[in-house]
Amino acid sequence: MADIIIGRQQIFDQELNIYAYELLFRGNDFDLNHKDGATQATNQVITDTILELGLNTIVGPHKAFINFTTQNILDKTPLRLPKDRIVVEVLENVEIDMTIVANLTELSNLGYIIALDDFVFSDAWTPLVEFADIIKLDILEMGESKTRELITRLKSYKVKLLAEKVETYSEYQYLLELGCDYFQGFFFNKPNLVSGKRISVNQTAAIQLLNTVNNPDVEFEDLTKIISLDVGLSYKLLHYINSAFFALPNKVSSISHAISYLGLIEIKRWINILTLASLSEKPEAVMQNALIRGRMCEELAYLSGNKSDKFFLIGILSNLDSLLDIPLDEALSQLPLADDIVSAILHKEGLGGEALNCVISYERWDISSISFSNVDQSIIGDAYIKSINWAKDIMGTIK
Repeated sequence: MADIIIGRQQIFDQELNIYAYELLFRGNDFDLNHKDGATQATNQVITDTILELGLNTIVGPHKAFINFTTQNILDKTPLRLPKDRIVVEVLENVEIDMTIVANLTELSNLGYIIALDDFVFSDAWTPLVEFADIIKLDILEMGESKTRELITRLKSYKVKLLAEKVETYSEYQYLLELGCDYFQGFFFNKPNLVSGKRISVNQTAAIQLLNTVNNPDVEFEDLTKIISLDVGLSYKLLHYINSAFFALPNKVSSISHAISYLGLIEIKRWINILTLASLSEKPEAVMQNALIRGRMCEELAYLSGNKSDKFFLIGILSNLDSLLDIPLDEALSQLPLADDIVSAILHKEGLGGEALNCVISYERWDISSISFSNVDQSIIGDAYIKSINWAKDIMGTIK
């Protein structure tokens, strides 16, 4: 069976909640630049990856946008998948003819959501606009002027608009004003900077807690005191230790008992997660992305035979600018971090920096840069799926 590497990219609604994920894949035995290779890869991802792993594993309760080629549509491949879970994304290079239009019309009548990728008006594609549900606009390719013009033209059709390759928060804002319904791109990882912004009191307290737990000389007694004095922290710790991650041999009798049971590395991880979550009122997806980065960096260290204690922290703190809406170097300067951790995050230096660069490349589906040490690319893909599942479970314990 051919190796499939699968990724995903978030698609947000107008409130920046996750609406769906676009599934991205690369088959080592397929040439995706060739139409037959792309068709085989889509079939492979459906039969061996999506159905084997399960859509819930990859996208949770959200929908999955899946790219379909001309041959996929002729073969009616989408019928293999549940119509309430997927979006049929018609690639811009699909060869439109009467059969393609008829097959897509049939899928639409059966209740499948149809999305047109990188849409540009033409005589061939106009019939599809009549029944399409979502039209994707490549705003990077078109630029603002052509984007505005196309959106105005599409207003007369009953379609929702998805702006893709949104790079900045300001782009998201003007597209929102124009009436776009969904958004896709890297803008979520870029902060909306506000000149002179100060960290609030609650955020200051959270930073102080992060300072304490990441002090190299911190001891169990210090952590016990901090957690015991806060009812909320005490409750959340017990909730965390009671999760499916840990099989408790005996009931926990004290905060000190809970901390000693978890161990210093695990309790540090928990406090890092919890305090970072309290720093921001950003949508849950921002925190989830930080957790995926942390866990995947840790997995890469483990898979390559390296100590993984610093890698988790490097991963989660690499998203600190998005959580705080301040530059990353400024955010990191408030923490007593070792120089190698800072340089790994800011400059991608050292082994930790290489791991972080690999994870970010995977997020952005930059296939040529997805590499780390001697770890096979398909194993990196498996680590990504495991990290998604872990982050999803963790989010349930910190609410």
